[in-house]
Amino acid sequence: MSVNSRFENGVLVVSLHGDLDHHAVEQIRDKIEAQLEKSHYQGLVMSFRNIDFMDSSGLGLILGRLRTVSQHGGQMALCEVSPPLQKLFEMSGLLKVLPVYEVEDVAVQAVKGA
Repeated sequence: MSVNSRFENGVLVVSLHGDLDHHAVEQIRDKIEAQLEKSHYQGLVMSFRNIDFMDSSGLGLILGRLRTVSQHGGQMALCEVSPPLQKLFEMSGLLKVLPVYEVEDVAVQAVKGA
């Protein structure tokens, strides 16, 4: 599992690669939190384009970052979600609290403009 992150117009964009399971979540959470703590951000976009597998701990990762970002007055969105992950997000109720966009640029603009 690897994580690439960058800031784009005040939005932290995190691209995840590999399997998002209980073995990887703690490390990823720590990386994202460290990035958020050392910046003045407006929001967070998480890209799932390169996720091969995700278990329930991945849902916890997403919801925990939503809480962090919301507490700081920011917005969050997900993007580039595969059909199997989209189904998981629907079944979990995640789509009721977080928007999902097809492409990263649109997600960044939506978070920035919110």
